[in-house]
Amino acid sequence: MKLATWNVNSLNVRLPHVIDWINAEKPDALCLQETKQEDSKFPYEALREAGYNAVHSGQKTYNGVAILSPHPIEDVSFGIPGLNDEQKRLVAATINGVRIVCAYIPNGQSLDSDKYQYKLGWLEALIAYLQAELAAHPKLALLGDYNIAPEDQDVHDPAAWVGQVLVSEPERAAFRAMTALGLHDSFRLFEQEPASFSWWDYRMAGFRRNLGLRIDHILVSDALKADCQRCWIDKAPRKLERPSDHTPVVLQLAC
Repeated sequence: MKLATWNVNSLNVRLPHVIDWINAEKPDALCLQETKQEDSKFPYEALREAGYNAVHSGQKTYNGVAILSPHPIEDVSFGIPGLNDEQKRLVAATINGVRIVCAYIPNGQSLDSDKYQYKLGWLEALIAYLQAELAAHPKLALLGDYNIAPEDQDVHDPAAWVGQVLVSEPERAAFRAMTALGLHDSFRLFEQEPASFSWWDYRMAGFRRNLGLRIDHILVSDALKADCQRCWIDKAPRKLERPSDHTPVVLQLAC
């Protein structure tokens, strides 16, 4: 089973990239973030023509998450139960017996921003939600744009990022709290090249100079850890014309 996550930064713009990618890579589940479109605008038919079912939770201009699969998508749920949040940031479903949670964690903007407090509150709710989901679904994977670089090795220049969102201690502590639930950073289960990133700023030739961050992750439960065979960052889509500023992260499972 092949799982993948990709913040497409507008599916309206990046749909051809997505269809070409699923035709080539054939993931069993692809989680998308920042679709930036309402459900009525989501390209269900184009994806069906490519052989993929989809569930989507979106809104105009901002946010939006989706799960794509060539298999039946079952037991779908939207959002974090009990969290009063109008932003469309989470969708979950079961595919081939694996609980897939697709999340677009808030960015936070800056440490002195209300959006940062929103992010920390959202993460707290997510951790409680994951604890309940793991109890119900031992085979679980959390895929998405976490907007957290968990360690300094996930940042191109840690000193330059001190005092900014994505690397602050409360955010990293929330990431560690997720792993403390029994979730594992699948990318770090394997030896990886230094300076491996999943996001690069459009400005300052960020991609060409590899001025990136690893903020897109696939965490897997204890029950899936032993089935992990390989996890990698596919940089090819970031080299395309009009790319997203993120690129896919992919996990191959034996199950």
